[in-house]
Amino acid sequence: MQCAAAASLSSSRATAWAASATSRHAGVASCSTSRHAIAPLRVRGQVPVVPLSLSLLSARRPARTRTALAAAAATTAELPPAASGGIAGAVQLGAMIVAWYLLNIYFNIYNKQVLQALPFPLPYTITAFQLGFGSLVILFMWAARLHPLPNLSAAQLAKIAPLAAGHMLGTVFTNMSLGAVAVSFTHTIKASEPFFTVLLSAFFLGEWPSLLVLGSLVPIVGGVALASLTEVSFNWVGFWSAMASNLLNQTRNVLSKRLLGGEEEESMDDINLFSLITVLSFLLSCPLMLLAEGVKFSPAYFQSTGLNLQELCVRAALAGLCFHGYQKISYMILARVSPVTHSVANCVKRVVVIVSSVLFFRTPVSPVNALGTGAALGGVYLYSRLKKSKPKSQ
Repeated sequence: MQCAAAASLSSSRATAWAASATSRHAGVASCSTSRHAIAPLRVRGQVPVVPLSLSLLSARRPARTRTALAAAAATTAELPPAASGGIAGAVQLGAMIVAWYLLNIYFNIYNKQVLQALPFPLPYTITAFQLGFGSLVILFMWAARLHPLPNLSAAQLAKIAPLAAGHMLGTVFTNMSLGAVAVSFTHTIKASEPFFTVLLSAFFLGEWPSLLVLGSLVPIVGGVALASLTEVSFNWVGFWSAMASNLLNQTRNVLSKRLLGGEEEESMDDINLFSLITVLSFLLSCPLMLLAEGVKFSPAYFQSTGLNLQELCVRAALAGLCFHGYQKISYMILARVSPVTHSVANCVKRVVVIVSSVLFFRTPVSPVNALGTGAALGGVYLYSRLKKSKPKSQ
């Protein structure tokens, strides 16, 4: 009888807890709906952008999450056992790739919204804001002793400074391209990263590709050219900005690999290396921002133009958070795989971002444009297979 009474009491408590939890969730949902009913940003230009709020992102989150999970699983399956470090290492690497993809999706959505909402292009200011936001997170990490401070020597600083300059300029050119053309087209151009990786790895690391690997670059270059010819939003500023971003980012990745895997007295862990690059990039971006754009806006100015200042700041802050997060995870992945493997995983990420941006922004895509994008991405897959099966040339 005591057991029956205990079971009855436990059942009644469970029922009461479930009812209270249901009411709490209903209350939170109603509050969330009213809280996110914010006036959309007024967009510069003739093409409107889909009004974005946190509730809208939450409604579309499952599809993007499933896409990122599937892409990350395919990417992790392509890694050799030595790169992934066994089952546990493969699971950890797969989780990092999923987070990398999701943060990049959200960054591109928020960043594109901010860039289009501004009354005039401000790529240097946006870059300085994103790098400054990341620098604050890094300083908090060091102050709270969440990660040990780096032992930085003068020789290391001399090596990191050019990487920081390249990182800062690469981010500027990416923001220029995203502000000038569609997100999907920017990432189609940036899918040509293996071309720059092969060139820079041969020059800096002495990794010479085979003829088959070089041949796999042909559909990548051809696909990007075909997509460029049929892109509705095409302009030369967006095209060359994305190409310059490719060159600078891949130079940073290849040279960072040398620092991560150098001699013991000169090597540095991936988090501290990325953190130092981010802080130095922010310091370099501030004078460039003032020289190139100056202080062209204020809260009063934004309010006079009719922009929703609160929503603009929220989106810019979220874009900065996602930017810092996916960049840090990218460096953590780079420390575990080769530059070529990292570039291939990055190109798979392009597929996820392209599909997500086309669906979210409702970007018109012609059959020929889709064929060019598919050819470029197919060339990336062929490139990855050949790099996996062929030994490095000595």
